[in-house]
This record gives sequence, C-alpha cells and structure tokens, in this order.
Amino acid sequence: MYFDTHAHLDDQQFVSDQEAVIKRAKEAGVELIVNVGYNVPSAQHTVELTQKYDFIYGAVGLHPHEAQDLTDDVLAKLRDLTTGPKIVAIGEIGLDYYYDHSPRDIQRHVFREMIRLAKELRLPIIIHDRDAHEDTLRIVKEEKAAEVGGVFHCYSGSLPLAKEIINMGFYLALGGALTFKNARKTVEVVQEIPLEYLLIETDCPYLTPVPYRGKRNEPAYVIKVAEAIAEIKGLSVEEVAQTTRNNGKRLLGIE
Repeated sequence: MYFDTHAHLDDQQFVSDQEAVIKRAKEAGVELIVNVGYNVPSAQHTVELTQKYDFIYGAVGLHPHEAQDLTDDVLAKLRDLTTGPKIVAIGEIGLDYYYDHSPRDIQRHVFREMIRLAKELRLPIIIHDRDAHEDTLRIVKEEKAAEVGGVFHCYSGSLPLAKEIINMGFYLALGGALTFKNARKTVEVVQEIPLEYLLIETDCPYLTPVPYRGKRNEPAYVIKVAEAIAEIKGLSVEEVAQTTRNNGKRLLGIE
C-alpha cells in the first residue's frame, strides 16, 4: 500500500474528474495521500478534501510563488486552517529562484514566517527548494526547523547536500522526475541514501513519471516512483512501498 506524500488534487486540472482520480488511486493501492496547499484558497480546498475522504490528509502553507501575498490576515487564515485534526504539516513553503514569481528577499522572509508558524503549532514542514539550495539550508538551520522536522519535496539537489539534510533529521521525497532519462544526480542520491530517509510523492498534476510523461499526473502513478527506487536499490517494490509509507506516517504523526 502506497503513500503519496505530496499531491495537489485541488488543482484546476482535476476540476472535472477529481472523484474519479481519487477512486483510481484507491484502486491502485494508494493507502494515504497528503494534499498540499499553496495559498489560502488551496488550503481551504485541502481541508475540505480531508473532511470528505478518510485517507486524505492535508498541509497548509504559502508557496514561494505566492510569498508576496503574505499579510497578517493571510497568516491568521492559514493558522486557523491548521486546526483540523487531519492537517499534518505546514507546506508547501520554501524558496524558488528558478521562476522568481516573488522577489527573493520576500521569499526568504515568508519562508522564515512559515517555519515559525510550524514551530508554534508543532507541525513538520514540507519544503519547496528550486535552485535555492544554499539559502534554503541556511534558513532551515538559522530558524532551527529541525525542532519540528520535515521533508525536502521533489528533491533535486546533490548527494553531499542530501547527506547534510538527512543528518539534520529531514526526509527526502522523490517524485516522477526520478524516472526521467536525465535524472542521473537523483539516481545517485537514491543509490546512496538509506531507504529509511526517503518518501515517495507525485506532486500531481505535475512531474508525471515515465511511461505516462506528457499526460496529467495523478496519485495512482506514485507506484512508478516506488518501482524506480526498487530497481535502483535492488529491493522489492513491496519493501519500498512499506518503508516509505511508514516513514511518511512517522514524520506526519499519522497513526
């Protein structure tokens, strides 16, 4: 049974068939899903999904793309949305220096604010880090985010950075990009990092794994990530599924 630790089922691409997508996930053996909010409306939809489906949990946060929208009112609304029993993390938060949709200084400020919220609420964090490894790690250390722990989602960094991250007690989540032909760096990370520090995810509707690349991603495809890890590590898919599921449940406090 698989655990998709990062999905965006509230995305516009799922408006017409969200229920069917969730049904397919269940039929494929996906036992748990975390839907990850990225702004207030997304977080509100996430809470609704957790209320409707017993196997969907949620995270709420402000994505770096949306960082410039942070106000006291937004922060208060996000805090209020964490009160549901199935909100298990603060995310998706972090830095994105690839698109720079929000100014970098604002991204850094908001990332710190989100970590402080997570520490206040005693919730782990789900980190988005794109082309911003140095600043992301520095802020995580300065804000003592290891006190609550978390995961670097869609991990794309180097092996030395991966080792530093797990030494701090954080997990690495791998998605469909692991199945791409140019994923040599990520393959090296999977080879060297113990399975006990890895999670699997889809980041759907994005980053669709091979052989579905080019189509919309969905939680049922998380199996392809588990299969890729199993092949790289020479393990059974069942062991990868079980260990990554248990890792996710441990991190997020899911019984």
